[in-house]
Amino acid sequence: MREHAESEGASEAGNAGGEYGHIRSFVRRLGRMSAAQTRYLDAMMPKIGVPYAPRPLDLEALFNRKATKKILEIGCGMGETTARIAAAHPENDYLGVEVHTPGVGSLCKLIAEQELANIRIVQHDAVEVVRDMLPEASLDGIHLFFPDPWHKKRHHKRRLIQPPFVAQLARRLKPGGYLHCATDWEEYAAHMLETLLATPLLQNTAPGYAPRPDYRPLTKFEQRGLRLGHGVWDLVFQRL
Repeated sequence: MREHAESEGASEAGNAGGEYGHIRSFVRRLGRMSAAQTRYLDAMMPKIGVPYAPRPLDLEALFNRKATKKILEIGCGMGETTARIAAAHPENDYLGVEVHTPGVGSLCKLIAEQELANIRIVQHDAVEVVRDMLPEASLDGIHLFFPDPWHKKRHHKRRLIQPPFVAQLARRLKPGGYLHCATDWEEYAAHMLETLLATPLLQNTAPGYAPRPDYRPLTKFEQRGLRLGHGVWDLVFQRL
C-alpha cells in the first residue's frame, strides 16, 4: 500500500512466475525508523508478530476465536488504513503482511495506542506467505490497496497482480469470499480488471469497476491525489 509512496516506499510482494517461483515486486529499503517505531516494533512484534514458516497457519488458533471473518491485508504500508479498518470492525480478524520495517513499526504503534486485539502481522514476502502458510478456502476476504504499479513497461512483469498469484489468492478464499484491489493508476486498473476477469474462480461484483466500499477509508495520499484530479479505481471480485 502506497500511503506515503513518494517518501516511504511502502512495498508488496509479486509473482510473475509459476506456482513455485516468483520475482519480488518490492525493493527492500531500510528507511528511517523513528524512536517510537523502533520501540513499538520491539515491544509488539513478540506479541502479535507471526514468524514466516513454510507450514499451514491455523488462523482460528492465531486469533484465539472462531466464527469470525479472517481478512488478509497485503501491503499494509504505514498501517493507517489497516488500523482504521480493524478498529471499525472488531468483529473481524486481520492478518497484515508487509516487508517494510518502518511500516511495520508504525502499524505496531497504532495497534498499541488503539489497543487493537484483532490484528496480527507477518513481516515477509506476501507471495511466500500466501503460498506456504495460508490453507485453501481459509479467508473471507483479501485487501490489496494501492500496490506498486511499476509504471514503466519494462517493469510490468514485477507487478503483484499477475495470473499465477491471483489464482493462488482465489484458492485461499472461501466460497463467497472477496478480493478487493484498489489503484490510482488507470493503466494498472485496466490490467487488474483484465486479469481478475480471466480468473475462473472469481466473478465481478460490479459491471466494471466498483464503488469504493464504505469499509475502505480514504488515505491522506489518496485524498491528496483526488484533490489534484487523479482517479482511483476499486475492483471487488467474489470467489465462486
